[in-house]
Amino acid sequence: MQFALPVIGGLFAIALTGCTVKAEPYHALANSSWRFISIDGAPPVSDKAHLEFREDRLGANLGCNGMGGPWRVEDERLMAGPLTQTEMYCEGPVWDQEQAIVTLLSAAPQVMVQEGKLELRSSGHSARLEQVGPGPTPQRQGS
Repeated sequence: MQFALPVIGGLFAIALTGCTVKAEPYHALANSSWRFISIDGAPPVSDKAHLEFREDRLGANLGCNGMGGPWRVEDERLMAGPLTQTEMYCEGPVWDQEQAIVTLLSAAPQVMVQEGKLELRSSGHSARLEQVGPGPTPQRQGS
């Protein structure tokens, strides 16, 4: 029985190492900034409409309220949220586009990135964006 305990302990340790959760690989969207080209096929109402990805949070503004929250990409889909949003009074086209983007980001849209262009597409909404620059320099833990 003395020999059985170390063997069982060793097997248990090996089994646990197979169950560790691996961190998601660093995604190309991290630390990038984008300008909206179109929202549901129409040009953005505000020329300040943008979307920014930091390492673990995204931020967006369509010209009225700011919104943001955690994000990740799984199986070529953007998983964003829960999203928080400022609550300023907005109306008209800027409000409509803001609501379309909130709905789009919350719907796990397909993500397509190619040559400085980003497309987000769900069953109800779409957005096309162009990259305007990198975001802040990534801060890696342990570096």
